[in-house]
Amino acid sequence: MSVTLFLVATLFGLLGCIFYWLHRHFQYFEVRGIAYEKPNYILGNFNGIHRTRSFVEIYSKIYKKFKGTGPFCGFFWFQRPSAFILDTQLAKNILIKDFNNFVNRGFYTNAEDDPLTGQLFLLEGHRWRTMRNKLSPTFTSGKMKYMFPTVLHKAEELVRILSNDITQEPNVEIRDCMGRYTTDVIGTCAFGINVNCLQNPDDEFRQMNRRVFTDQRLGRLGFALLNSFPKFCRKIHMKSTPDHITDFYMTLVRQNIAHREKNNIRRNDFFDMLLDLKNNKLIKTVDGEDMSITVEEMAAQAFVFLVAGFETSSTTMGFALYELAQYDDIQQRVRDEITATLAKHNGEFTYECMKEMVYLEQVISETLRLYTVLPVLNRVCMEDYVVPGNPTYVIPKGMHVVIPSGAFHRSADLYPNPDEFNPDNFTPEKVAQRDGIEWLPFGEGPRNCIGMRFGQMQVRVGLALLLKNFKFSVCGKTPIPMTYNKKSFIVSSEHDIYLYVKKV
Repeated sequence: MSVTLFLVATLFGLLGCIFYWLHRHFQYFEVRGIAYEKPNYILGNFNGIHRTRSFVEIYSKIYKKFKGTGPFCGFFWFQRPSAFILDTQLAKNILIKDFNNFVNRGFYTNAEDDPLTGQLFLLEGHRWRTMRNKLSPTFTSGKMKYMFPTVLHKAEELVRILSNDITQEPNVEIRDCMGRYTTDVIGTCAFGINVNCLQNPDDEFRQMNRRVFTDQRLGRLGFALLNSFPKFCRKIHMKSTPDHITDFYMTLVRQNIAHREKNNIRRNDFFDMLLDLKNNKLIKTVDGEDMSITVEEMAAQAFVFLVAGFETSSTTMGFALYELAQYDDIQQRVRDEITATLAKHNGEFTYECMKEMVYLEQVISETLRLYTVLPVLNRVCMEDYVVPGNPTYVIPKGMHVVIPSGAFHRSADLYPNPDEFNPDNFTPEKVAQRDGIEWLPFGEGPRNCIGMRFGQMQVRVGLALLLKNFKFSVCGKTPIPMTYNKKSFIVSSEHDIYLYVKKV
């Protein structure tokens, strides 16, 4: 046999082995009698992502197709067999009751080579618990009160800028406007810099924040490899963050540390609290563990506060105004409540008066139900887990778990007329009767969103001042019905959201 024939035969033999392995691998659920969606050999059940289908559409289709077939169905997170949860009580067990068996999210983190991935959202096991303990004191109600004046100041500036803008053009692209507001808030609170995106939309900080969501270090195949084989990728020192993103935010943090320490500056913001942890001023040890953080850890937490805080909050505000623009009666009702509440406080917007705006809170909760910005919750099983009451279903050790919170929120079993915007779904009486697991925009259990209070605060303040001062209506450029961005892992509009805005 010639060398060429030998090499060709070897190549075909290897391809045959790979094909056989893939075939057997993707029969995982079939041989166990568990319903599942047939996968693509490369992208798993994400076939069509970034091109013809959005993430939220994929999750919703799977949920609707397999709901009622069992407590979970089979799903392939790229190459990884995953349990796609269909039952809210099983989701409750995973997130709360049996949390210790589902601590990790299973996303790629490599703090040594890729420092911005050393963030609380991605950390695992002991490293996550330690960092959560370090950061928890920085997100108390008391700390939120310290940051409230900054948020209020930026919201008032938003009103001034929008008032001026609509004299030139009343049809406003609302997503960008809300994004500039939340970027200013987060830039000040998380990075300690006076960002000026409201007045200068082309500010470098704003542009870099956008690039966090658009610039990718890896293509679709690299992304699939990273998500399918994270341990292997760590061993070969693979990075997921583009170098220019890492360099920009690391430099920003180092410069602000030097500036504050040299000039003895305190602003009582998130950056100050991180700086106290770095300098070990908040607490020495917990159970003998050092509670200080490194500069790299500090940058990673500021970065995730930025990513989780500016995009999710601005998206929620944009969707809320989009819905209110279509329901004049609801918009007027929430405006009347805001006006009456502020009148009781002599026109002054205080931290305490936010709690009195009950209907505004209902509007925000309903927006988060319809447009759940992070439409799934991810976990990894640490030990074999037999589903309570259904022993034929077992989640094995190491399996990825997908909880489709956005699909739960659009289930007719949980919410009547689930695709209709109805803030009365969240009256105090209905919230008291509803199991908390049926509303999951911030997650649930020990690993819920640590920045929930801050996110809610900036959304409440921003919407309250906007609705007090402006009326929002649909216009010829308003995207109805809503379609979703196919390239974004969070829920966002495929098109710009234009609304007609006028002073009231």
